[in-house]
Amino acid sequence: MTPAIRLLKKMGTTFRIHTYQCDVHDDFGKHCAHQLGVEEHKVFKTLLLQHEKHTVTAIVPVNTRLNLKLSAKAIHFKQLTMMLPTDAERVTGYKLGGISPFAQKKTSTTLLDESALSLSSIFVSGGKRGLSIEIAPQELIKLLNATVAPIGD
Repeated sequence: MTPAIRLLKKMGTTFRIHTYQCDVHDDFGKHCAHQLGVEEHKVFKTLLLQHEKHTVTAIVPVNTRLNLKLSAKAIHFKQLTMMLPTDAERVTGYKLGGISPFAQKKTSTTLLDESALSLSSIFVSGGKRGLSIEIAPQELIKLLNATVAPIGD
């Protein structure tokens, strides 16, 4: 059981766990979608951004690219940069390809792409490769106090 799953259970959140074989070393999200037989726009990747010492978690569909300018604008920053993978692992406590937006070691501002609102549920990492959580976007927003904005291209 990962910290993400422990937190969701503790909070009494409604969610489903999905497991799949993960033997890739990049594009984890698209691999997840194919393994689970889910359309790519329903599977969301968790990306870590930074502005000076401020950490931002951005959650976007795996079939889109994150727009850094729109992400910065959504939280009233001039700019954001992608966090290095090693720093993202250190800040979250999760390994690349399994970074969950839930129960990260360090609290961060969370951004969710607005496309999630058109879906009844989305898939995000459960905290390790080969483990996904299916959750209603409204639950994710509530639990993470996420800002919803058009951050994907």
